[in-house]
Amino acid sequence: MACHVALRRLMSEYKQLTISPPEGIVAGPPDEENFFLWEVALAGPEESAYEGGVFSATLSFPPDYPLLPPVLRFTSEMFHPNIYPDGTVCVSLLHPPDEDVFGYEKLADRWSPTRTVEKILLSVLLLLAEPNAESPANVDAAKMWREDRAQYNALVAETVRKSLGL
Repeated sequence: MACHVALRRLMSEYKQLTISPPEGIVAGPPDEENFFLWEVALAGPEESAYEGGVFSATLSFPPDYPLLPPVLRFTSEMFHPNIYPDGTVCVSLLHPPDEDVFGYEKLADRWSPTRTVEKILLSVLLLLAEPNAESPANVDAAKMWREDRAQYNALVAETVRKSLGL
């Protein structure tokens, strides 16, 4: 039953994204056989270190979506304070809707079934432009972002070039 609800919701969200796609975002299942795995392409936000890049990712949805959040993982190489070395994005709105044992996040900032794929992807674009270095997934990137912005921007510029196959 939960899987049927998830499938209906994902089909609806996909339809909405195809009718009215947000600027800089392309997302959807690579084939209609599996709506629980989507491919994503995000254009680097303007006036950010990622500007000009096009970054690939996957969105993996659990069978009980939207009760639990999907996992967003970049398949493009990424250097960012809030992206783990394996490409998994660490952002509050993708954390399960239970209490934060570390007391860092408010419950209202975590996953809610009212959030949509579009909201997730727009939030990730914002995160690319404005990292949260206080809660890093990549400690080296966070340290560099805080202490040596020129070196950080140079490393990101390399990932932008790689995202374009240059």
